[in-house]
Amino acid sequence: MIGLLVGAVGYTPAEVLRAFLEPGDPSGAIIRGLRAPRVVLGFAVGGTLAVAGATLQAVVGNPLAEPWLLGLSGGASLGAVVAVVLGLPPGWSVAAAATIGAGVAILLVYRVALVAGRRLDPRVLLLAGVVVGAFASAVSAALLARADPFTFRAAALWLFGGFAGADWTGAGRFVTIATPALLLTWWLGRGLDLLALGDEPAAALGADVTRVRRLAVFASAVLTAATVSVAGIIGFVGLVVPHAIRWLVGPLHHRLLPAVFLAGGAFTVLADTAARTVVAPGELPVGVVTALVGVPIFAVLLRRSVA
Repeated sequence: MIGLLVGAVGYTPAEVLRAFLEPGDPSGAIIRGLRAPRVVLGFAVGGTLAVAGATLQAVVGNPLAEPWLLGLSGGASLGAVVAVVLGLPPGWSVAAAATIGAGVAILLVYRVALVAGRRLDPRVLLLAGVVVGAFASAVSAALLARADPFTFRAAALWLFGGFAGADWTGAGRFVTIATPALLLTWWLGRGLDLLALGDEPAAALGADVTRVRRLAVFASAVLTAATVSVAGIIGFVGLVVPHAIRWLVGPLHHRLLPAVFLAGGAFTVLADTAARTVVAPGELPVGVVTALVGVPIFAVLLRRSVA
């Protein structure tokens, strides 16, 4: 409701309701055509990022894991930028390129993080993710430096993040891509619970550790790519929200994942509302707002993790 009511032009709840019920209402073009798809897409993207963050934290056993810090967002963004620079049509082709980029990024991160005996070191994994993400961002910037102004403007979405171009077509495409991966993460809930105990205890309790980890990483890559293809890089949602919600509902993923989806969606819609009202009539990238909230929280979590 806040996302629908607040903006450069303010509306009352009665005006919003009338815009949906009366097709000829003069406010319908703004509320139904601009704000409603933006709120729906923002909620879906934020919830998806939160689920991906909670899943990755269970997979790697690191409470600081999230799509942006593990390089998934950077890889997906690079794939999307490549698609735009090559002139591929927007929509499914950009989503496919972002998925490929996210997949390559997580494979690189995973390979770098393997130490002696092919054991995954969670701390090295985090550092590898930051390095791969930074490299992907640098390549994206290099590509855009040679692009024409129109292409640069079109690709800037994937570098800064935002919902300015949200429409019902993009929202439908996002839901189509993300829903199967979201259902997969929920189905893996028990396996994710067991992974939190460690690989050996999880295997002793009947979990196929390798299969669970691979499926969870694949689902997280698809979810991240889907968000980047429609909204660009929005960091820290997958880090902040799962930590906050664990304090309320506990660590079991069958309860945690639906809860973080709802909380992540609400958080992102509020961040988007702030982004388009704080400097109105201008607009901040949503990624800037989430970073302003997420960076201080990340610093506190990092300090606690090494204390």
